[in-house]
Amino acid sequence: MFSTITSAAILGMEVVFVRVEVDIARGLPGFMLVGYLSSEVKEAGERVRVALKNAGITLPPMRITVNLSPANIRKEGTAFDLPIAVGILKALGCIPENSTEGVLAAGELGLDGSVNPIRGVLLLVKKAKEEGLERCLIPAENYGEGRLIEGVEVIGVRGLAETIDYLKDGKKTVFSGREARDKEEPDREMPDFSEIKGQTAAKRAAEIAAAGFHNLLLIGSPGSGKTMIAKRIPGILPPMTEEESLEVSSVYSLAGRFRDKDAFMKQRPFMDPHHTITAQALMGGGKTVRPGLLSLAHKGILFLDELPEFKTDIINMLRQPLEEKKIHIVRLGGNYVFPADCMFVGAMNPCPCGYYPDMARCSCTLQKVKRYQGHISGPVMDRIDLCAGVARVTAEQLLQENREESSSCIRKRVIRAREMQEERYKDESYLFNALMPQPDLKKYCYLGKKEENLMDKAFRTLQLSARSYFRILKTARTIADLDGCGRVKGMHIEEALEYRMGGEKYWEI
Repeated sequence: MFSTITSAAILGMEVVFVRVEVDIARGLPGFMLVGYLSSEVKEAGERVRVALKNAGITLPPMRITVNLSPANIRKEGTAFDLPIAVGILKALGCIPENSTEGVLAAGELGLDGSVNPIRGVLLLVKKAKEEGLERCLIPAENYGEGRLIEGVEVIGVRGLAETIDYLKDGKKTVFSGREARDKEEPDREMPDFSEIKGQTAAKRAAEIAAAGFHNLLLIGSPGSGKTMIAKRIPGILPPMTEEESLEVSSVYSLAGRFRDKDAFMKQRPFMDPHHTITAQALMGGGKTVRPGLLSLAHKGILFLDELPEFKTDIINMLRQPLEEKKIHIVRLGGNYVFPADCMFVGAMNPCPCGYYPDMARCSCTLQKVKRYQGHISGPVMDRIDLCAGVARVTAEQLLQENREESSSCIRKRVIRAREMQEERYKDESYLFNALMPQPDLKKYCYLGKKEENLMDKAFRTLQLSARSYFRILKTARTIADLDGCGRVKGMHIEEALEYRMGGEKYWEI
């Protein structure tokens, strides 16, 4: 007695189909699983046996062999429980042979025969659609998530009994359908920029960063408003495109943070980890590899408050992801790649006490200041496009009754700049100026003779690196977009240079 059914393994963000083969033959009774398996998959045999018993199916005293093919790919997690059980039912003749044609099955089994939720359902259903499968058999708790992908019939089952009824008699479950839900994620309340008094330069830096998806560092004394500004940036970011929304939702599905949702994520993520975060929590990994907070900030913001308080190795780990916009994790089971196309925002005091270079208030020695600032390495600073000083607010600014500009007003300008970028890059693989590759700079950041001379002078005088040179051009391109200009002018370059060197006074020791 032999049967097969299709399931899938998730390697990073890549989905690979797995053929679950079941053979039931005469011989010494036993249950053997083969095919390069993790400990969770090896334990599936006992879970499946007991779950079938409690669902009213007693296994015959025969030799059961289950092979998960291909054998060169490591299988992890508990999602293979359901397809193994269905394969056994099919081999025993409990369900028709053709009942699993065009079906992808995935789900974890409880000992009582229930089907428990799993991670990554959005990725699995998307892959099934791409490969032409017609139906996906998944846990009922993942139904809302799986149903978001159009063109595939998604069947959510609560237990093995319900699974048998569907595959044997075609009896529809409560959770079944082919149409995607036409519903959007509810808006969340955002703090407003109008609540921040003064800080015109820092607000402008935040606007430029949001418009072009540039990395931003805010430096200032305690209580000056650095964190307030950073937490208001999500409220001025442009909305996600459908493609971006699917990417972000897929990452959250894989991380197990998408359960009970019945709409794609529409709002850009905002991640602000504590400075005690571990490398694994930030970058991803673990015994069963999962995305970290950096990947959960994909297409949104990663905000590191009190940046020098993070471990130096944690900060330096950001160097490659900030440049490549993805994370590579190497494990015994293979190489995993997670997306990390996020906007980095950092906030820091200039010294341990927070008041340097105000020597009347600063109690730190120059050696302490150097050591504190040394936590942020040169290569990391080189990847930051804008650096804005956040000065202490005066009493007059706090007491003034003039209403500050609201987030909605700033967002309108950001969206206009984004629309210019969408039109400019409609034939490219990127959407924001910050993501523009170096070869395209001459095409999209054309400089006249005057602007070339200005950049040449800045390069020599400020001793810029090649990376800094190109990042300044991208920032100037964003400033020009905010001004509605088709070409980059000298004043745009000057403002970009001003923000690029905005933290210099804090490093003049």
